Formats: sequence, C-alpha cells, structure tokens
Amino acid sequence: MFTGALAAVRQTTPTAPPFAPTFSTDSTVPSATSGHTAILNALSAPATSSVPFGCPAPTTEPPPSIPARCHTKLESILATLSGAETPGHSVYLSRRGNSIRQHQGILQEGYTQYHADKYQHTDNPNGIINMGTSENKLCYDLLQKRMTQPDMLHIDPALLQYPDWKGHLMNGCGSLFSSIAAVLCDPEDAILIPTPFYGVIAEDVHLYSGVRLFHVHLDCEPTGSRPFHLTVDKLEEAMRKAISEGLNVRAVVLVNPHNPLADVYSPQEMTGFLEFAKRHKLHAIVDEVYMLTVFEDTVTFHSVLSMDSLPDPQRTHVMWGMSKDFAMAGVRVGTVYSDNRDLVEALDKLGMFHGVPGPIQHQMAILLQDKDWINGKFLPENRLRMQAAHRYMTGELQSLGVPYLHRPAGFYIWADLRKYLYEPSFAEELSLWRCFLRHKVVLSCGQAFHCSTPGWFRIVFTDRQQHLTLGMQRIKRALEEIDGATSILDTGTTNEATEEKGTEKTTQGDTTDTHKPLAVKSTSLSKNRSSEEPEEKDNNVPDAIPLVSEDLLDCQTSHPTESLDSLIGALRQQIHTSDWLEKNTPELSAGEDPELLDVFKDLLDRARK
Repeated sequence: MFTGALAAVRQTTPTAPPFAPTFSTDSTVPSATSGHTAILNALSAPATSSVPFGCPAPTTEPPPSIPARCHTKLESILATLSGAETPGHSVYLSRRGNSIRQHQGILQEGYTQYHADKYQHTDNPNGIINMGTSENKLCYDLLQKRMTQPDMLHIDPALLQYPDWKGHLMNGCGSLFSSIAAVLCDPEDAILIPTPFYGVIAEDVHLYSGVRLFHVHLDCEPTGSRPFHLTVDKLEEAMRKAISEGLNVRAVVLVNPHNPLADVYSPQEMTGFLEFAKRHKLHAIVDEVYMLTVFEDTVTFHSVLSMDSLPDPQRTHVMWGMSKDFAMAGVRVGTVYSDNRDLVEALDKLGMFHGVPGPIQHQMAILLQDKDWINGKFLPENRLRMQAAHRYMTGELQSLGVPYLHRPAGFYIWADLRKYLYEPSFAEELSLWRCFLRHKVVLSCGQAFHCSTPGWFRIVFTDRQQHLTLGMQRIKRALEEIDGATSILDTGTTNEATEEKGTEKTTQGDTTDTHKPLAVKSTSLSKNRSSEEPEEKDNNVPDAIPLVSEDLLDCQTSHPTESLDSLIGALRQQIHTSDWLEKNTPELSAGEDPELLDVFKDLLDRARK
C-alpha cells in the first residue's frame, strides 16, 4: 500500500528539483544566563531488489519533570547543570530499566516545559513560544484542505485488520535508527557521527541496543574552510582515534541536509564519504529526512538514491520520512531503502512490533500519489513561505549583531551566541538557555547536539509570523538582560580592584583620601531592561519561572535592600569565610556520575579563587 506509493513515486520522472523527491529509477525499485544566574556564577568565581522497511519512533511524550521551587542540595544543582534531575534507583526495574528511566536530555526538558505552558494568543498569552522543536508550521492550511478531501476518508475493512508487516512502510525515523543499530551492531559497538548532530539519535541507538556513538568533532573556527565543515580527512582521523581506543566501529551516520547545521552536501562530497565507509567496511546510514526542505533557488539536493552507482551498495542504507518534508511531524512514518537482503530480513523481524495503522498508511499513499498537488501546489508554496520566514529571522539576527550560518535548507538557523556567555563553558551555555526559557521562549542549545564548542544555538524559523515576532522580542529581552548583568558584574570587578589598590597605597603611608573607592550606582536588572525592551501587546512576560538554577535565589525570606554591589561583596565574603568548601570536597562525590563530578570540581575550584 504505502510502499507501493513510494515505489510509484520513484518510478515516475521527477520534475525539476527541489520541487519533487529525487528517487532512483534503478532496476532495484522496491515492489511495494539570566542576570541572576550570571551573578550566582560570579559569586562562586568567574540483493536483487531493495525492500523498504520502517519502524516507529516512540510516540509518548517524555514524563513531565517539574523542578521543585527551592533546591538546596548540591546534587540537585549539579544535576541541573548537566541538563536534568536524575530520578532515584528503582528496585522494581532492571539496571537497563533504571538507565532508561533516568535518562533525560535538555531537548526533552525544554519540550516538557513547553507542553506544560504553551503559548496561546487568547488563552495563554504569557505561555512559552517554541523555537526549539524542528517542526514546519507554515503550511497547515494546505495540509488541512488536502487531508480532508473525500479520497482521504476511505475506510476499507482490510485497513482495520492485521496487515502483512513485511515489506510495508512503518513508523518513524527514530526507531529506524534504533532498529538498524540493533541488527548491525552488538552492545558496546560504535557508530561514527559528525558533531554537532541531532542529539536524540544517541538515545535511538543506545537505549534499546547499547550502541554508542563516536563523535567526529567539527570545528566552528576552522582554518581555510567553512565552519563545521565535514571532510573525509576528519572522518579518517576519528576512525583512527576510535580504533586506538579499542572500539569496534560498525557504521557511520551521514545526515543530508544536515541537522542542525542545515548544510547540503554535494554529490561529490557524499561520494567521498561513501568511499571512506567502503574502505573501512562501514555501513553508511544516510538520513535524508530533510531532502525537500531546500528553499534557496540556487541550491539543488541530490539523493544518494539518484547516483548512477554506489561505492558499496550492500552497506548503504537510506532513510526518509514524512514528518519534515510534508510538515507533519505528528505522523510517525518512515522508511529505509537498502539493497542488503540480510539487513531487510533482520528488520522484518522487528517490524511487527512497530506498525503504522492501516488508515494512516492509506492516507499517506494517496498523498504521495498526488504528484500534481505535491509539485504544483505544496512544494512551491512551502518553499516561498520558508524563504520569507528565513529572510525575517536572519534580518532580526543581523539587527541584534548575532552571527549565524547562512544555509539553504532545514527549518532552523545555527546561531553563534558565544559572546553572551560569561565564560566559554557548557554550564554558562545552559544558564543562557535557561534565561531564554525564563523569558518564555525555548531554543535548543549546542550541548543538546553534542557541539564541541559552547555558545551555539539552533533557532527554528518555520512558524507563523506572529509567533516569530513575539519569540524574537523575548530573545532580545533575554540578551539585553545578559548584557546588563555583564556590565554590572564588570563594573563591580573594576571597583573591587580599585578598592584593593587604594587600600594598598593607604597602608604604605598615603593618608590622603584621594584613593577612596569609587561609588557605583546600582540599578536593578528589571529596571535596566524596561527602558529599552519592546512592548508586547496583551503579553507581559514575568521575570521568572520555576527553574532549579534560578530558584536558588528564591530561598531568601526577603529581598535585600542593599545595593547590588554590597550584596555581591557580602555573599563573596560569606563563601570564602565559610567551611562549606572544606567539608564538601570532590572526594565525597567520587561515586557520582563522572560528568557531574567534573562540574562539581570546576565549581569548587572557581569558588576558592
């Protein structure tokens, strides 16, 4: 049914890209930091036929994790810095079950916060604007009209019965990653993947199968090439390193167009990557889920399925789904094309667990067969709307002086916010991410994509203009708050140095009062912002939401009346005279998560300075 529709699409002559999918016509066609956070940080220091097959991604939302209002335990603070609180060990679960239960990433945390407080123009104007989840919300009117046509409403008795799972298109690219990893790798085997990358892939291959990802780090400031540029040399270097560490590398993941960079790799580049995989007998898992999202007229996407020949067809597997190209992220449908009969037969055994309902398969088959609507209506209009939204977003970023990667595809922009970090660390990046969330806009920070350099954020622009405008207003407010906090902290540091210098000269015999410390006019952050921030009609954004790292300051019974500089000085004095630092040493946390321990050590070292 559905796979037959896909095959029919591949067998037709495509129109000029990027208005139609690029499918091969080969004979192997398938048969079917806020200011408060910055201050807090400062206080502690600065075969013969291919068979398409699909499997599902989990459809349940992550369990809500609402942080308590006031956390004072150090482990809670450290857990927050690493992205989430870790639930306790359950005697009812296996070790694997506990590991799965305890897993919580930053993307899930932001999505949970958003779902608990969604922006609604009339019902919840102070809710969160989601500019972090990669969804295309620009063409719902086109989809609503097409999906309610009579041919979509057909229900045949056969659609309500158990289908033949084998060879049919099934659910979700997320579970395609999980299933492919399970049949290609043993537990603790490794798969190469360039970073940054969509972080959930790590969960897809690890939670069920115990497969790890080995990162191919891409540099944001390379010499003589574009930022985050993937090359064969970098793949070779990572392969050598993985072998030196005793890892059994079984595959490499190639995402084209890329997420989150939005790079579109040329046929020559993809051929080089596939030849690298062939040399090392690696399976190449090619993710083309964004293949029809190219919106620039001068750029054309070329699927590996359109190549005349593949370097290693038996080890090349191409994934695609409906969620991105057809703006229906909630319809979990995905497929993989492979010439490897052994792989397909292994995946068949897993397919029975992950079927797509018959009526959904019918609707998607009808949609793919309607080439007039796809090529004449949906894709051209979608591209025009994406161009307009991208133009608006890049203009706003330019007005803010925010550098970004100008790329021709995807729903997102990879933006460089490093200058807003108090120091170049992932803890600071997380603070900035929380600052945005406190201002009721959720973005995706670089560490969620395993970026090796802190300070990069993915900003999604494929939303209605009203949401984009409001979201950018909130982003601007957050950045202005960070700028204001940095200015205050820098002034306080300068005054402290001046005071120390004056005291030193006085002790040397200078009894005049010409070296008195300069007075600093204290200004609250909220007051500093209010004179510059743009007005939002019917939407007054509160200064805070209940987040762990922000709520540490809310443990006070009352707000101090002293100046901000006096408060900073007093708290610094308390930290350095207290014996807390001596009683809470890294050795006491030796049994903790190594990542948390590293953060703990870093905080202690900085606080002792």
